[in-house]
Amino acid sequence: MERIIEICCGSYEDALSAYRGGAKRIELNSALYLGGLTPSVASLRLTKANTDLKVICMVRPRGAGFCYSETDYLTMVEDVKIMLDNGADGIAFGCLNEEGNVNVKQTKEIIDIIKSYGKEVVFHRAFDCVQDPYATIELLIELKVDRILTSGLQTKAMDGIELIKDLQAKYGDKIEILAGSGMNATNAKKMMDETGISQVHSSCKGWRNDPTTSGKAVNYCYASSPNENNYDVVSQELVEQIVESIC
Repeated sequence: MERIIEICCGSYEDALSAYRGGAKRIELNSALYLGGLTPSVASLRLTKANTDLKVICMVRPRGAGFCYSETDYLTMVEDVKIMLDNGADGIAFGCLNEEGNVNVKQTKEIIDIIKSYGKEVVFHRAFDCVQDPYATIELLIELKVDRILTSGLQTKAMDGIELIKDLQAKYGDKIEILAGSGMNATNAKKMMDETGISQVHSSCKGWRNDPTTSGKAVNYCYASSPNENNYDVVSQELVEQIVESIC
């Protein structure tokens, strides 16, 4: 089976770096510092017009968790349609209830919309917040989800490798398992070799400086930025490295 590197992108510029680095598929977002929110239509349209990338669009209306109010959910439904109408090849989303289980009603309705377009359904790392990963994956298979993105319920995927391996062994013939969080050129091949999965998700994060990020009395620096005035971008070099590492 072909091995795939999916790059997590926060902009059209990131998508170009992923494309030039040799990636074939991306997850397109905005606001990666919040864990990824719904991207702009412009970033999607430009990516589809100027690359041959498969583009999975995140649909997530806010930061924090995945238990959505009715207004959150209505926004998601409209965003799903807008992304698909503008060329998205699939949608990544996740809806949970307060108990940490899949919100079946919301999830099924969104899946039905995506399937009506003939596109891919990805249940993202909301999966890593569920109570029972085995019952959850069985439900997602029943609901016709194509792929789950998971770190094996751990902060980093390498820490969750045993669960990922077990899920792949039990369910890999029914649903695709995409490992993400902390994946890079040093561990992507190991993850694939030891679990039997064929795809990993990586941010390939680099940093770029914008001297207007801070002024005399204001500062818009990211809390996670290693240096003042930096913002995160996809590094073409890191993409090239991880793509080469799995060959």
